[in-house]
Amino acid sequence: MHFWELYNCSYKIVYLKYMTNSLNHSISTLNLSLERDIFLRTLIRELSGTLQDVVGIEEASGFISVVGERMGREINEDYKSALEVSNLSRKQVVDVLVDLKRRIQGNFYIIEQDDEKIVFGNRVCPFGEKVLNRPAMCMMTSNVFGTIAANNLGYAKVELQDTIANGASGCRVIVYLKLTQEAEDAEGREYYRGL
Repeated sequence: MHFWELYNCSYKIVYLKYMTNSLNHSISTLNLSLERDIFLRTLIRELSGTLQDVVGIEEASGFISVVGERMGREINEDYKSALEVSNLSRKQVVDVLVDLKRRIQGNFYIIEQDDEKIVFGNRVCPFGEKVLNRPAMCMMTSNVFGTIAANNLGYAKVELQDTIANGASGCRVIVYLKLTQEAEDAEGREYYRGL
C-alpha cells in the first residue's frame, strides 16, 4: 500500500469515527420526553388499549384486574412487613391506600370515612395523561384498594364513581367495608379476604 492510499484510508476512518460520534452526540441530546417512567406508562396504556380493542373493555378490565390483585397482595405484604404487623387496622388501611398512591405520584385524599365506607378523591392519576380513554387501567386502583382492604378487614367493594380515564377532572372512589344496602346497590367489584 502506498503512503497516499494509507493516508486516505486513515483519513476516512478518522472522518467516519468523527461523523459517528457527532451523530451519536446529536441523537443523545435530542429533546425527547422518553425515559423509563413515560416508557412504562405508555407500554401499559398501549397494552390496555390493545386489550380494549381486541376483547372489549369488560374483558380488558378482567385481565388488568388479575395483575392488580397480585400487586395488591404484594403491596399489602410490604406495608405489613414494614409496619411489623400481621394485619392492618381500618385506620392503617386508609393511610396505606393514600400513601401508596402518593408514592406512585397520584394525589388521593379522603373525602369522608366511617366504619362502613371510605370515600377517596383524586386530583392526579399515577398514569398521567396515559390513562385518558383507557378505563380498563382503573382496575389497577380498584383491585389494589379492594385486595388490601379485604385482606385486612374481611370484605371490600370498590366503586369507581368518577375517573380521569373517562374524562372527569378527578376521581371519586368509594371503598365499602361492609355489605350494607348502599354497598349492594353500588356498581363495583367485590373483594373478600384471601386464604
